[in-house]
Amino acid sequence: MSFICSSGCDPPTNLNSVLLRQSAGAILFLGVLQWLMVVLAAETLFPGYSIRANDLSDLACTFPPAVSPQQPSAMLFNSATFVIGLFSLISSVLIYFSVGSRLFSILFGISGLFAMGVAAFPGDAGSIHGLVALGWFTAAPLSAIISCRMVKGPMAWFSPAVGIFSLVVLFFAFYSGTASPFQLFGRGGEERMLVYPVLLWMTAFAGYLMGSSRADGQYI
Repeated sequence: MSFICSSGCDPPTNLNSVLLRQSAGAILFLGVLQWLMVVLAAETLFPGYSIRANDLSDLACTFPPAVSPQQPSAMLFNSATFVIGLFSLISSVLIYFSVGSRLFSILFGISGLFAMGVAAFPGDAGSIHGLVALGWFTAAPLSAIISCRMVKGPMAWFSPAVGIFSLVVLFFAFYSGTASPFQLFGRGGEERMLVYPVLLWMTAFAGYLMGSSRADGQYI
């Protein structure tokens, strides 16, 4: 397996690029792993929470008659989301310096910034939360699609497929509302149909990066 160099891609030859790619993969994998585990914990600790009826961001919202978010769920969700955003940003920088794909690195880094914004502005923070969440839900799938320029083998097919699927879910959720076919799974289920495929792609991509073994971009 190998990275493909297309426009905007200047693959380095320094042996350190191997370590950078492996580090990018390891950091990305840890970011996704901690998010999945911590958010699962937050869901189980939130009384009456339903993965069908509730959005992910509801974990950090304040619901009347309460005057503050449900703890520790809110703290767990915000912390995990900030960390996955930060680790995505760091990974994008390492990918840029090791692989040289500017477009992917910029877009994936932006997705990380949007994820950090979701943590900084919870669901009850007003329209700004919707904007940063929409940015994350758009930039991350687009990153998956663009990553097909960097990889070979099954990843070159699965990456755009995952990104396109998530964007299709986003399109129906945004423009169809309750008429969306994904509402079959409820409001929370629809959001998870958008988010979880991208998280699984991030996990697979992290493994791809960690499998790096040669400075010329060749993979095992």
